[in-house]
Amino acid sequence: MDLLLHPVRLRVVHALSGGRTLTTGRLCDLLPDVSKATLYRHVGLLADGGVLEVVGEQRVRGAVERSYRLHRGRAVIDAETAAAATPDDHRRAFAAAMATLLGEFNAYLARDHADPAADAVGYRQHAVWLSPEELADLLQDLRAVIAPRLARNPAPGRTRHLLSPILFPAEETNAQEAETEGHD
Repeated sequence: MDLLLHPVRLRVVHALSGGRTLTTGRLCDLLPDVSKATLYRHVGLLADGGVLEVVGEQRVRGAVERSYRLHRGRAVIDAETAAAATPDDHRRAFAAAMATLLGEFNAYLARDHADPAADAVGYRQHAVWLSPEELADLLQDLRAVIAPRLARNPAPGRTRHLLSPILFPAEETNAQEAETEGHD
């Protein structure tokens, strides 16, 4: 969990998602706001931790340039680890996810031809009232829509998009029940 909960490392994981194989040089191109030394250090940590695997090496101007691929089974925090996490662990995970998202969004906006309207950029929040059963149905529906798309690989005409669903109860159940008691 500690290995993955860093904004730069999460961005590297995102960049390599979809079965991509990339060199550290190409990762530097994709993350231009991250210094080369910082990126190399974090790629090294991910490789040492087994999240990335080296799939090729070639000599470039006297140095060895490695190509990396994501080891998918090691690039996730499993349900058991998440369930055992403390509130502080969850705060750190959420902060890392938000910092990662902000870094990715800033990199997108820094592009010469960024066009949020044309690119269908969205960052909305919706408050929905759900029973536990309705929440389970919503999550099942979202998984059914998203999961098949996660399996898609890079291809001509496809652009990598980040989809970041965030879901948590905004109020305690007791507060919700008390608020609705007089409003039937």
